[in-house]
Amino acid sequence: MNEHILRITPAGPARATVLIVPPLFEEANRTRRTLVLAMRALAADGFAAVLPDLPGQNESLVPLVEVDLDRWRNALAEVAATIDGPVMMASVRGGALIDHKVKAAAWWRLTPVGGASLLRTLMRARVSADREAGVTSSLESLQDEAKSAPLLLAGNRLSSAMIAQLGASEAQAVEPLRSIGLGPDGVAGTPLWLRAEPGEDAAMAQAIATDIAAWSKTCGIS
Repeated sequence: MNEHILRITPAGPARATVLIVPPLFEEANRTRRTLVLAMRALAADGFAAVLPDLPGQNESLVPLVEVDLDRWRNALAEVAATIDGPVMMASVRGGALIDHKVKAAAWWRLTPVGGASLLRTLMRARVSADREAGVTSSLESLQDEAKSAPLLLAGNRLSSAMIAQLGASEAQAVEPLRSIGLGPDGVAGTPLWLRAEPGEDAAMAQAIATDIAAWSKTCGIS
């Protein structure tokens, strides 16, 4: 994959490499700072951490309209194939939709969400924006339009293939898997992906790193 990859490594040999899969679309921007803090915490605990740009996202030169979920899945598998030693997947929200093709030692998912839910959120934002602009649209009309042409949703120009795949996509079963949410029984933190602007939660970042490290031990990674 010819995209930028952020790598943070420990001072000594890495216990394993944690491949971070951020949320999809604008949610990735809202969580990136906290995920980078989590990577630094993982490195302090002896893990290497990798956060690749997906094709069509961040610094990628690939137009997003040329990308679908399958391309993202293949891109992650390519990144993982270049990593020496055990690979742990750590996916957030919609990232869990594209992490299953990687040959990993373990998977960790935070608040995984279905593609249909993400698509509805994007389409509702478009309907609201259209209403403010004096344009009439609906979820049904947008679905029909997407069958034959790309659709602009919350600043993301998505292909018909991407929209169709999102509407039908769910996180796939993998083993071993730890799937957790936010709160007392999961990761202490705030749903950064719901904020209007990018945010940062240092305590949440440390909680993410701590939980991943603890999960690695149960999977035989030490």
